[in-house]
Amino acid sequence: MRKTLFLLGLGIVLASSNLSFADESEAMKPVPAEYAGKHMPKGWWTDAKIIAEGKKIFETTTLEFEYKRKPEKVDKGCLTCHEIDKAKDAPKQRGARDFRAAAKMNKFSDSYWFWRISEGVPKTKMPAWKDKLSEEERWKVVAYEHTWSHDMKPAEHKH
Repeated sequence: MRKTLFLLGLGIVLASSNLSFADESEAMKPVPAEYAGKHMPKGWWTDAKIIAEGKKIFETTTLEFEYKRKPEKVDKGCLTCHEIDKAKDAPKQRGARDFRAAAKMNKFSDSYWFWRISEGVPKTKMPAWKDKLSEEERWKVVAYEHTWSHDMKPAEHKH
């Protein structure tokens, strides 16, 4: 009985805290045709130079965009939201993907990952990067982000 009440209470707390698990089902949306045929350039998943360049882009690129009709600024690249808050052991921005979550990240095809970086994620603070970063730069970011789900080591993406 106590366990049931605890689980019920936990469910109420999570529901009332406005935590969204929408990205669980959202992640499985089909990749639009314009991105479905795009794939990581051969050899880039494990290329140390490409990954290092992706890391630099991930950590330093700036972007100004609008979210809910308010100006937003990304001042530390993707780290602005995805940097891990050591106290919480989670990304700094609530709702930002935790690239360390291998079980989740390995479900994404390379074209899915590229699409989301390119177009952003609707109804979230994830902005579109296609007008700021070249296609090559976006692939480099994907290669670097992929290392997070492999203990920060290069690995082929065979998922």
